[in-house]
Amino acid sequence: MREICNQWAVISRSVFGFTLCALLVALSVFAEAQQPAKVPRIGFLTNNSPTTFPAGDAAFRLGLRELGYIEDKSIIIEWRYAEGQPGRLQEMLKELIRSDVAIIVTGGPSATRLAKQSNTTIPIVMATDPDPVANGFVDSLARPGGNVTGLSTLAPEISGKQLEILKEVVPRLARVAVFGNLFRPAMRRG
Repeated sequence: MREICNQWAVISRSVFGFTLCALLVALSVFAEAQQPAKVPRIGFLTNNSPTTFPAGDAAFRLGLRELGYIEDKSIIIEWRYAEGQPGRLQEMLKELIRSDVAIIVTGGPSATRLAKQSNTTIPIVMATDPDPVANGFVDSLARPGGNVTGLSTLAPEISGKQLEILKEVVPRLARVAVFGNLFRPAMRRG
């Protein structure tokens, strides 16, 4: 009887070992069959150079981190700087579109205009624009429409408050000069 129990134990260990090996092989095949999760790509396009506004780039990275995105781990940023050569923007935009970016962030009106003219499906986020309505990028600030949205630096309603704060900071202030291009005619779309 003891001999039968010993043989049964050997057979049981063999079956267990075989089963364990088969399970490990099956799991490794399953693991190889799984596709890695696609890491989303953000395209950043600007006519500036990386040294023009490094604090803005740092704030962009920080904002992504605060949302749980880690550059080069859970998100990839494709940085494209034309370095003051607007003719380079077109090729850089083509590179971004070919690299299958999920979104294009633009730094400045020239990059936004080009991205809007070249693409109607990839979302475009303007990092800043003085007047996106007058520039023809959006229908209105409240309802941008299309694939363009983002930030506008146009805020005439706070100009008075800015002057009040300036007067508080510099009590002897007597004159202020403001330079700008606020009265340009709106671009017509048609």
